[in-house]
Amino acid sequence: MATLREIKGRIQSVSNTKKITKTMEMISAAKAKRAIDKVHAAQPYARKISDLISSIGSLNTGVFHPLLRKPDQVKRVGILVLTANRGLCGGFNNNVIKLALAKVKEYKQSGIETEVYLVGKKAMSVFKYQKVAFEKSFSHIDDKPVFNDAAELANIFMEKFETGHFDAAEIFFTKYFSSSRQSAFIERVLPLSIKVLDKALGKPSDSNSPKNVVSNSAVFEPDEETIISELLPRAIRMAYFQALLESIAGEQIARRIAMKSATDSATDMIKDMTRLYNRARQAKITQEISEIVAGADSVS
Repeated sequence: MATLREIKGRIQSVSNTKKITKTMEMISAAKAKRAIDKVHAAQPYARKISDLISSIGSLNTGVFHPLLRKPDQVKRVGILVLTANRGLCGGFNNNVIKLALAKVKEYKQSGIETEVYLVGKKAMSVFKYQKVAFEKSFSHIDDKPVFNDAAELANIFMEKFETGHFDAAEIFFTKYFSSSRQSAFIERVLPLSIKVLDKALGKPSDSNSPKNVVSNSAVFEPDEETIISELLPRAIRMAYFQALLESIAGEQIARRIAMKSATDSATDMIKDMTRLYNRARQAKITQEISEIVAGADSVS
């Protein structure tokens, strides 16, 4: 049985750990609130772009853009995996990585090539350990992503899709549905379609609602080709930015939950060890009293 001093040391150690996890929980809660606000703030802009593309698309102008290319057969898929640089966030990283690895394996079995790009040190370490090849990795994107970070990623996939190097592009990330629900998700961004775009940007769809139809007599200023060429890349970059924001929000929520669980476990451990300490202390006191009584009896 552990001595009183050892038990007291363990209680102090767990108490110190509890202070750390409690602090991390509070920090993650604040960061999660800011991240969720950014997700909600970005949605109106994304939806407006989708509305404009839908309106122009309903005119059937016949304007062709490389991002609208529909390959007859998918031979190579560009994959972007979004994870965190740090751990202590439960299954946040593992869920996305497992989904990505399973999909890469599935594509390989189907004879489809994949070209993987990784965001986050956690994905990099797992892919290296599993000896799964990846084209490029990014570890400079922290928990405060800016639009240029998403544009850098989106430009890579758009350029390779336009040149025919990719036949499709997908994002693997933790999608934010609500504060109580986030899950690993696959979003196919390219080839671009209005339906895919609306889904990627989080735009609700209602098949019973009237469609936004624009008259065929509409006059474009500038011409429709210029408008499409400007809007489509913006929409794709916005889809990548939205994925980054949702991934960050999911990370902070997962870390807050993990730290709360650790804090609660530390509280339970302290209670159990305190009871053990009190029992050991009481046993020692009882033993000392017995020794005193026995000594007094021997003297008398």
